[in-house]
Amino acid sequence: MNSFRELPSVSRLLSDTSIMALVETHGHPVVAGLVRSVVAEAREAARAGAPIPETEDLVTRIIAGSDALTLPRLRAVFNLTGTVLHTNLGRAPLPEEAVEALVMAARNPCALEYDLDDGHRGDRDDIVADLLCELTGAEAATVVNNNAAAVFLLLNTLAWKRRVIVSRGELIEIGGAFRIPDIMKRAGAKLVEVGTTNRTHLKDFREALTPRAAMLMKVHTSNYAIQGFTHSVPEPELADLAHAHGLPLVVDLGSGTLTHLERWGLPHEPTPGESIAAGADLVTFSGDKLLGGPQAGLLIGRRDRIAQITANPLKRALRVGKITLAALEAVLRLYRDPDRLPERLTTLQQLTRPEPEIRAAAERLLTGLRDAVAELPVTVEIVPLRSQIGSGSLPVDRLPSAGFAVRPQGKRSGVLHRIEGALRRLRRPVIGRIEDGALLLDLRCLVPGDETAFAEQLSGLKVD
Repeated sequence: MNSFRELPSVSRLLSDTSIMALVETHGHPVVAGLVRSVVAEAREAARAGAPIPETEDLVTRIIAGSDALTLPRLRAVFNLTGTVLHTNLGRAPLPEEAVEALVMAARNPCALEYDLDDGHRGDRDDIVADLLCELTGAEAATVVNNNAAAVFLLLNTLAWKRRVIVSRGELIEIGGAFRIPDIMKRAGAKLVEVGTTNRTHLKDFREALTPRAAMLMKVHTSNYAIQGFTHSVPEPELADLAHAHGLPLVVDLGSGTLTHLERWGLPHEPTPGESIAAGADLVTFSGDKLLGGPQAGLLIGRRDRIAQITANPLKRALRVGKITLAALEAVLRLYRDPDRLPERLTTLQQLTRPEPEIRAAAERLLTGLRDAVAELPVTVEIVPLRSQIGSGSLPVDRLPSAGFAVRPQGKRSGVLHRIEGALRRLRRPVIGRIEDGALLLDLRCLVPGDETAFAEQLSGLKVD
């Protein structure tokens, strides 16, 4: 029977030279807690019949545990999923101009709500409002922490206990089970569905108008597509109907870009400027999707409507801080020079990356990946892939890409999950996807500057 007396005490382990070095790095409370945890685990294992570990083994476990303490929870990863704007991986990576701006804002006091011209209190929205108006043709703009907040604030301000008329085919659900009907209910608005899932006509909106109507709302179905026998009402027609009855037309674009993507061979995505030109009174969209900036919800439109929204007390609860505004301003400034946007905006760089360039990267990295899994019953080959834009943007369209397919030899599919797990445990985790019996690693988002770091850590891949 194991004798717990053979287990070294916590104080004895803390006096070990290696553990004392950890105390210098992490502090006594953290290391002491780690030591107690390791000793307690060893004691429980011994009760179950396991042998008492040697002191050296316990020290090794404590050191390994301390290594985990040095890793932040929010870590950089290699996004090889094939989804460029991956919600779970932080969506849009910021361009260098935005990174420099947010570092400046983080390090220094900033004129966040201070007017440098007259020396009085200012409005933080002023940092980006003029740029948003310049780029979209809107009269005014405001910013909150994401597009869901923008929609909520708009509805709560303009449609409290009143009716919001929306096409049934536009009652979308986005990631995290966020649903338009739910946000309307929470905002205090009453949803009125009109039309059918696939076809809605102007007369459907007209027949739903009552004195309790607050607005007509159009929601861009950016995360799915209905094809075939379909019809939706164009924004100019909805705007005319709304204005004839003294109501605003509100357009929720969800994602949102400030330029025409088709000039670079990408599918067209509706822009906020197009909605404003079509007669929309208010438009909401995201900052961290196709726009390529930080997480934010942007509201643009008529000056009087924006003034109503910013006067809502909830605006303060939903506002963004100086770091977000600094990054957003830097990204918006890039849109002033659209000819150089693909070279400067990281999201557009990744979306427009040509397939031959991606395949060339795969050829450079193939040997290293094959060597890393050489002892396993798998094959590795370069394959054509189809990337998706992600975050609810252009869900049907795919981008030609290339990458690796790791396939098991025989019926050993479990090995793919072991490799996938090992890749996630690397110092900079590699995130791919398992699909159709293969582990796929799409290289569209592996920028050339990261190839060396990616290749070097493959030599340390340990598959359990």
